[in-house]
Amino acid sequence: MDLWKFGPINNLIQRYKMALFNWSNQYSVNIKQIDEQHKILIGIINELHDGMKAGRGKEVMGPLINKLVDYTVFHFSFEEKLFTSNGYPEASSHKNTHAALVKKVNELKKDYDSGKAILSMEVMNFLKEWLSGHILGTDKKYSSFLNSKGVV
Repeated sequence: MDLWKFGPINNLIQRYKMALFNWSNQYSVNIKQIDEQHKILIGIINELHDGMKAGRGKEVMGPLINKLVDYTVFHFSFEEKLFTSNGYPEASSHKNTHAALVKKVNELKKDYDSGKAILSMEVMNFLKEWLSGHILGTDKKYSSFLNSKGVV
């Protein structure tokens, strides 16, 4: 039987292939809650990308940008609480990296809301590259430290 002829399966496969950012195990920091949160952030970026490609209006894209801002703040706060409760020695520099992205995303939201900016592939690629680089670089640094403290 040729499964490719079935629309829903084909649509799901095509959507997966067309995603801007796909999760893979290389992004795992070996902390279940953080990995799940990273997957949600990737999903929000993909939702924004899909909306941009479909030419959706502000009534759709505005709430998605708000979702990205809110979830980013939630996620960073979660990580930072783990740093504090476990005495992570690089917490201060990591928090500064978080603050820089929150500032950038808030500027993007403000510019989008005021009509000064649009969501473009440049913006989408920035979000993807920043998140993937942050996970693979900065976040991977805390992984073994927090694992050694029993955070898994």
